[in-house]
Amino acid sequence: MDEINKQLKIAGYVADITSELHNLDEEEKGHALSYHSEKLAMAFGILATPPGTTIRIAKNLRTCVDCHEFAKALSWVYNRVVVIRDRNRFHHFREGRCSCDDFW
Repeated sequence: MDEINKQLKIAGYVADITSELHNLDEEEKGHALSYHSEKLAMAFGILATPPGTTIRIAKNLRTCVDCHEFAKALSWVYNRVVVIRDRNRFHHFREGRCSCDDFW
């Protein structure tokens, strides 16, 4: 996960800590955000599947803004298609873009 975060930061990804609602300082909020379930699932998908394989994730809660941005960056940096089904809809991430056009 640390290596993936480093690669995404090089590409310009910055964690959006506004979606972390716990009473923590900024550094701790960034750390807490890095362990959201969909981020862990995407990291596992990168590690466990061959390059070019679509990563599919299903969750019963709405995806937070930071995880949405993370998925966009990951799809661009690792050249993967990421499909996330959240509480409201399917999000198809490809080449740094989402099918919802950032409106969900």
